Amino acid sequence: MVELFIIEYLTVLYMIMAFLFMDSRYSRRRTIFIVFIVTILLLAAVAALYRAVDVDTAFWVYAVTIHIPLLLLLFTLSRFRGWRLIFQQLSVVLFCTLIHHETGLIYYLSGGRFWVLVVSYIVLSTGVIWFLVRFLRPMFFQIMLEVNRGWWLICLVMATYYIVAVYLIPGYVGFDRSSSIIKPAIALLMLGVYSILMFLFTSIKNEMEARHNAQLSALQLSALRSRMEAVNAAEDAIRMERHDLRYRLQAAAELVSRGDKKSALEFLNAAQKRLDEQKEICWCRPPVLDAVFSSCFDQAKNQGISVETNIALPDTLPVEEGELAIVLANALENAIHANLELPRNQREIRCKMVGTPSVMLEIANPYTGSIAFDCDGLPVAQREGHGLGVQSISAFCRKNGAVCQFELTDRWFRFRLVL
Repeated sequence: MVELFIIEYLTVLYMIMAFLFMDSRYSRRRTIFIVFIVTILLLAAVAALYRAVDVDTAFWVYAVTIHIPLLLLLFTLSRFRGWRLIFQQLSVVLFCTLIHHETGLIYYLSGGRFWVLVVSYIVLSTGVIWFLVRFLRPMFFQIMLEVNRGWWLICLVMATYYIVAVYLIPGYVGFDRSSSIIKPAIALLMLGVYSILMFLFTSIKNEMEARHNAQLSALQLSALRSRMEAVNAAEDAIRMERHDLRYRLQAAAELVSRGDKKSALEFLNAAQKRLDEQKEICWCRPPVLDAVFSSCFDQAKNQGISVETNIALPDTLPVEEGELAIVLANALENAIHANLELPRNQREIRCKMVGTPSVMLEIANPYTGSIAFDCDGLPVAQREGHGLGVQSISAFCRKNGAVCQFELTDRWFRFRLVL
């Protein structure tokens, strides 16, 4: 009965780990329901297997009995494909094997006490699951999205560990002395390798984010400089118009004195039109945000995108202006790129941003195609290398306690931010 308890407990543990390492394409409720049904079916299959064959055969066939349905489950539910999907399954196997082997070592050292086995499973499983939920899982999904190469090599290393630990080293952990020592040691070694890989991936991710933020900062600075140049040019033109104003007034007065009021009005209207053409639109008082608005809206209009705006911001903001400008540039850039997939007569951006009672931003644009959202409500990148803008916005919200929302309704994609 100890053997039956072990394989049944491992079955439940496998399914819990599969849920934790899975970025499902479906809603959380539907995913939990599917995982629950598959777990019940596997528990029944494992119990039938245990009663139909001897213990050695049951342990030998157990891996195939579990891993093939697990792979099919991940293939059905997971957003990822290819080597990323294999990496998900091997990560599930690694942590389940780690818990099993370390628990088996404790069970063997206790002299085969069943209650020690149960307590060890519960304590180790709780600790590992807490670590996954609290630390590893968010980083895991970010790495899966951002790292584009090298997955096959990582999967090869992890698969080699699994074959060696499960099939090539004889004996069962908790029952044989040699396997109860060697297999837990190898599991800890593999955990160290996995941790190093996660650290390297995190370094790569941070480097990519830093490069992306540097590019955005450079774009922001460029937009601010171009805005300042445009403002200076407009001021120079207005200064020249003011300088010539007395001559125009003299000319208008002369036309009036001659009784040619129509020509005088046309002359003054032409002068007013020249002044209006030199007038620069000021979107808001904060200079960096004004520069980003100006640059992005000019870029949109050059692409044939109509822009509808309603912007009313105070002089001071509750957050650092440069960080908010990066969020704004990201959102408007995404809206511009989405519009480029549409015919020119359907391209449009609606931007609303107010400062009272709090800073609230909404950017909407028409969208063609479908958008998938992850469990946190963030849109999932449709192509590799994309999605950094959304991650930058999410990081800003976490840092400043802001709330953001992405939704797709009536073929319009809307991004909202509240500070």
